[in-house]
Amino acid sequence: MSTYLELQEQIKKLQQQADELKKAELDNVIGELKNKIQQYGLTAKDLGLSAPAGAKKAGGRSEVAPKYQKGDETWSGRGRQPKWVAEHIANGGLLEDLLINK
Repeated sequence: MSTYLELQEQIKKLQQQADELKKAELDNVIGELKNKIQQYGLTAKDLGLSAPAGAKKAGGRSEVAPKYQKGDETWSGRGRQPKWVAEHIANGGLLEDLLINK
């Protein structure tokens, strides 16, 4: 009968063997996948690997829909007010006047 410590040593050796085998198999699988991707011209989107909707873009910034507009100028309402917003308010206008969805 094996002791607890002997079984633990066997587990450790088996885990090392499993890790080595996995690495060897992964190298083959990755090579095959790269070949198929190139062969069929697949993209990350085709494989369902594109970022999910609402995910942040690289750099930690995400797109925010504009909330205010005057002519071709738009502003999300976040951060510093653009000059055109400040000028509108300075000339007696209200921020609410610039709302896109009134």
